[in-house]
Amino acid sequence: MQRTVLLTGASRGIGRSIARRLLNDGHRLSLGLRDPKALRGTDLDVEMVLHHAYDASDPASADSWVGSTVRHWGAIDTLIHCAGILHRTPLLFSDGEEQQLDELWAINVKGPWWLTRAAWPFLVTSGHGRIQVLVSMSGKRVKGRMAGYPVSKFALMGLCQSMRNEGWDKGIRVTCICPSWVNTEMASSVTAVEPAEMTQPEDLASLSSSLLLMPNAAVPFELAMNCSLET
Repeated sequence: MQRTVLLTGASRGIGRSIARRLLNDGHRLSLGLRDPKALRGTDLDVEMVLHHAYDASDPASADSWVGSTVRHWGAIDTLIHCAGILHRTPLLFSDGEEQQLDELWAINVKGPWWLTRAAWPFLVTSGHGRIQVLVSMSGKRVKGRMAGYPVSKFALMGLCQSMRNEGWDKGIRVTCICPSWVNTEMASSVTAVEPAEMTQPEDLASLSSSLLLMPNAAVPFELAMNCSLET
């Protein structure tokens, strides 16, 4: 079944790997990008892919992108949230670091909330809507001294539960994808785990693709994975 997929975070990392995989699977893509020219001349600059300006901190941007996608493709039946930011803001943050908390909330929580709200009527109309959200293991537990980032991810997990409850009777299924370290630019400073031992973006793309093949009665709400043992 060919799907029309609205995808954030496709300019790099996990989002880009998912976009490539879904394109190869034959799906139609609408990619929301801070710079719509970022993918010009790449393997994602093809007929089956629409590029559109999108700023997760701007609700009007979500409405504009959704509207353009529906005019171009005629429908939206899948929404994949991959965009997010990381600040290592501790519990006892310094003066001036409170801005990081606002940014984490705006991008990691309110951004997906606004975009889901904008796309919701079309997910309902499809009768088999799918939402995938890259949450992270940081939405399930807190390690070390980081506070701002995991708090935003815990909130995102709560948002996903609300999506699931609101959409269940309308055929919408939600999956939280919760990896630990993934071999991307965001994890480039990590020394505790070698890049080759981390979860690879292509593996997450494979999982994302497989989820879209599952019937309503078999779509998991949560996929948690870890590249190292936690007890």
